[in-house]
Amino acid sequence: MHIVVVNRWPRFHEGERWDFSLGRFEDLIDHERHRVSYVVDPVGATGVLADPARIAALEEIADVNDVEALRRAVERVADRVGPVDRLVAVSEFTLGTAAEVREALGIPGPRPQDVAVYRNKLRMKELVAEAGLRVPLFASCASPRAAVEFARGTGFPLILKPVSGAASMGVHRVDDEEALTSLLERIDTDDYELEEFIGGTIHHVDGFADEDARIPFMAVSRYINDCLSFEAGGEPLGSVVLEASASRSRIEEYARRCVAALGMTSMPFHLELFVTEDEELVFLEIAGRIGGAEVPYLTEKLFGVNLFEVWLDALCEGRVTLPPRSGDPSGGWLIIPKPADLPARVVSVTPMREAFGTIWRELVPSPGEVLLPGGSYDAVHSGRFILTGSEAAVEEDIRKIIAGFHIETAPVPR
Repeated sequence: MHIVVVNRWPRFHEGERWDFSLGRFEDLIDHERHRVSYVVDPVGATGVLADPARIAALEEIADVNDVEALRRAVERVADRVGPVDRLVAVSEFTLGTAAEVREALGIPGPRPQDVAVYRNKLRMKELVAEAGLRVPLFASCASPRAAVEFARGTGFPLILKPVSGAASMGVHRVDDEEALTSLLERIDTDDYELEEFIGGTIHHVDGFADEDARIPFMAVSRYINDCLSFEAGGEPLGSVVLEASASRSRIEEYARRCVAALGMTSMPFHLELFVTEDEELVFLEIAGRIGGAEVPYLTEKLFGVNLFEVWLDALCEGRVTLPPRSGDPSGGWLIIPKPADLPARVVSVTPMREAFGTIWRELVPSPGEVLLPGGSYDAVHSGRFILTGSEAAVEEDIRKIIAGFHIETAPVPR
């Protein structure tokens, strides 16, 4: 086969940084059996580590999320190497773009309408609700007047979010009609939706759906704080893998029903849901990709499952191979975000590894290092930690780290 990989991820070699270390295309795709080409942006070029002699073609463009630029680049690759059998995109932000290019060029694989079930938050909730599962009340903002009427009927607070967003970017909690109308005047309303506010604890389920939309592997976790508080409020964000319990079993069954309702096949998924005070399970959203933050690294550590390897095997070899599950391990992760005032130079920082035996990996900036604005969960933050141990011990230590961690910074002139 001729496989074209779209890559926007770097690969890091300095110090203890582990970001993107599991998505090793050079090891996980057989470059001898297949002709493998790459289309990358300047950052993604640093993540292509295959021997150049084994690369069929490489095209660098300014932005792999630009549909037309990506289409032209894939056409140039096809002209040089031959028809494309697989167009592989594993980043949340390239899934939709790659689907449009597949459709335009007649390449096998998911089309925009297929991707919409795990990229378009309106469509996914429609399908999950049709399957009889509880979802928040929701409405498109395409008509601002209708959106305001929905808000009046549903009541505040509400959540305003992009229809195709990720990582809580562009998400707002809206507490009254004045705030809503002000926001509606500043956004592209065609790309936004309103949702009922649901109270409770947010959980996430990370797993893989096979060719029949069954789930041969999944892990259920509970967030400590939430993604919106991390992105918008600068609060620490953590997560703990649940050990066996009746609650975990209910969430696993809920995940199976969601994946089946959406017809997700041969792909990883990252499902988020609420568990309310009354133990009701309520859908939040789902993504057809591997969970972000430290999810894939903890998954491999605890279960021996590299979800990137499983996904690429499904795409490129048509098979899914998972190791047998043994035991009932738990672990967790914690990200303490950068200070609000950036850029900033680190004066001092409190490493925590020696104080907590549960810490498997730790990444803290060094004194003198400059923290810059931007980046998502994989940026160099004030502190990042991956922990292993019992569910109770890991959660206790995460909360102790949050309480005891300290970083001192000094402003750097912009």
